[in-house]
Amino acid sequence: MSARDRPLVLSLFEMASPVHLSHGLWTHPLDQRHRIADLSFWRELGSLLEYGTFDELFLADVLGAYDVFDDGLGTAVREGFQIPALDPLIVLGALADATDHLGLVATFSTTYEPPFAFARRLATLDHLSKGRIGWNIVTSYLTNAARNFGLEDQIEHDARYGIADEFLEVVYRLLMESWDDEAIVADSRRRVYAEPDAVRYIDHVGTRFRVAGPSLTAPSAQRLPVLFQAGSSLRGLDFAATHAEVVFVGGSSLDDIRDNVEAIRTKAEEFGRDPDTISFLSAAHVVVAETEQAAREKDADYARYRTPREALAQPGRTPDLARYEPTDLIEDIIRREDHGYRLLIRGWRAGQTVADVIAKAAPARSGIGGDWKIVGDPRQVATRLEQIADYAHLDGFNLSQDISFESARDFIELVVPELRRRGLARSSYRDGETLRERLSRGSAGPRPHPTHPAWRAQPVR
Repeated sequence: MSARDRPLVLSLFEMASPVHLSHGLWTHPLDQRHRIADLSFWRELGSLLEYGTFDELFLADVLGAYDVFDDGLGTAVREGFQIPALDPLIVLGALADATDHLGLVATFSTTYEPPFAFARRLATLDHLSKGRIGWNIVTSYLTNAARNFGLEDQIEHDARYGIADEFLEVVYRLLMESWDDEAIVADSRRRVYAEPDAVRYIDHVGTRFRVAGPSLTAPSAQRLPVLFQAGSSLRGLDFAATHAEVVFVGGSSLDDIRDNVEAIRTKAEEFGRDPDTISFLSAAHVVVAETEQAAREKDADYARYRTPREALAQPGRTPDLARYEPTDLIEDIIRREDHGYRLLIRGWRAGQTVADVIAKAAPARSGIGGDWKIVGDPRQVATRLEQIADYAHLDGFNLSQDISFESARDFIELVVPELRRRGLARSSYRDGETLRERLSRGSAGPRPHPTHPAWRAQPVR
């Protein structure tokens, strides 16, 4: 038994698309993902997760199609690979009404849309859900996404993070600064709905955005919804250490994950934040049944429907590391070049050389397998999750589904009771609890921690 001061965070990693990570499994006769455009799909999922006292639903998203295969759009469209894909913010709006306690997290990119309109949508969701909203901040990496917004090609990687920094500054000022807490008085006798002196312009003028303000939304329960981030590049790690309250942390091994957790905590402290206020989640892919043998049979059944990895091979995605010296540092290459960036960063950590990454390349290609895939009975799964969390200093897991909703239901009915027996899963929700109060370590209530940069420009009055 680990000496944890709170249960593991349980998050379901989903996408409003026929295929998120479970390539080909939409063809399984039990899978329900053909219903993603039906509101009943989301109501059923929300009810199931609340029955299992999950902390949150985490929706991934893309702004472009994966036209990166030899046949252009063909493979992605044929496989239903993240296309069609619904807008996750609108899905969360429906779920805000269909659930009472479940945290609701949506992915939104800072690169292509203006911050003012997004801040309004974000705050609206936080109002409607009574403080259960989180925002997974991304900068987008598909070339098709850039072309969808009028560009010929992607904006350079680090420049996208520069845009994101300013985007966040605008959102902070709109939601944290432009309205006082007590602005709304609704005084019918004086005919004053909100005090004029308590609402103000922000007059932001930056390199990318000019925003007068004020926010069109009054302060919501959290003011600023919980900030999630998953960047693992050098620039992404800096961004996470600066802004993220919950980090979806990755790596090609448990040692990598642990090192990335510690790197972000160290950087956060250097940036003036309390590192103990940041929570860390990692991916987990669980196949569970009442016995280990039954779980292995279930995993084999799923494998019969899974699209072969070779059919999803993307040309030109692997950097040609042979053109570098074996002793070259990966971080130096990343700083100089953007070629193959997304794949390259998945196999490195600070101090590694080209030779180190090449040596690790074969096991790293196993993707969500290896350390992340757990097949077994409830005790085996719970034990492995506990071991991973303790070793890598994780607060919880973002769980993927093979079959919707069988995978989530199996986990809830078989693993959650075992986790509860170990004190590693909640057995109930606390009425009125915001998502930030549930997830963020050391939170001073529903608002960001005082060391978070959201407070630095100009504090709420």
